[in-house]
Amino acid sequence: MKNKFFTTLSILASSIVLFSCNDKQLTEVVEVPLPTKEEKITIGKPDDVKADPGSFEITKLPFAYDGLAPQIRSLTLETHYSKHYLTYTNNLNKEIASTEFENAPIEDILKKLDLNNAKLRQNAGGYYNHTLYFNILTPKEQTPKDTLASSINKEFGSFDNLTKQFKNEANKQFGSGWVWLVVDKAGKLQVTTTENQDNPLMKNALIKGTPILGIDLWEHAYYLDYQNRKKTYIDAFYKLINWEKVNENYKTALTQVKKF
Repeated sequence: MKNKFFTTLSILASSIVLFSCNDKQLTEVVEVPLPTKEEKITIGKPDDVKADPGSFEITKLPFAYDGLAPQIRSLTLETHYSKHYLTYTNNLNKEIASTEFENAPIEDILKKLDLNNAKLRQNAGGYYNHTLYFNILTPKEQTPKDTLASSINKEFGSFDNLTKQFKNEANKQFGSGWVWLVVDKAGKLQVTTTENQDNPLMKNALIKGTPILGIDLWEHAYYLDYQNRKKTYIDAFYKLINWEKVNENYKTALTQVKKF
């Protein structure tokens, strides 16, 4: 019975879907089934993944698909990167072709886009959010240092306090969305959340600011590994944060404060 249960669970996990926003509604469902027992699971290479010609390209992973295991295993990372992220990128390029946004920075697109334009909103957000997400992952566990560490202690009291607040917001997030560490309009660090593929650069953000760290809480980011154990995924993700990169993001964000 135990084996049958896990077989059934694997089949359910295989029905994870991509939301690519190609239809007249907000999204279309694209199934990404797992291989059958008779098929061999073939994991490709991140460098083989390229977006269609257009304004934006996907960011390169500095490690192989198995580089984050066991916290995030290769099949999950490959599916997330080469299917979901790639789809958002390609769809964004299609949406902005021959428009005022074709050669604009992604940050400007997010700040100026019409929130009623569901396709542009979803795909621009999906592209930006995933680019940030994949840029702040590392196989080596780190802690904040330098300017960021000092600011965390100042704004939150300690790194442990930030960790508790970030994880608590992530665990409370209902449905698909993101939790962010942002530099707000006053240059202060804050933790905030958004739904779907929205982010704090958009007009509707409760706390507007520049994201320097974000966790993807859509099921496609963790379900193959953790199923309904979202808390375990959140804990695992936190061990993979590239705080050196987050520190770089922080310094860059401080220079953008006056532009909000």
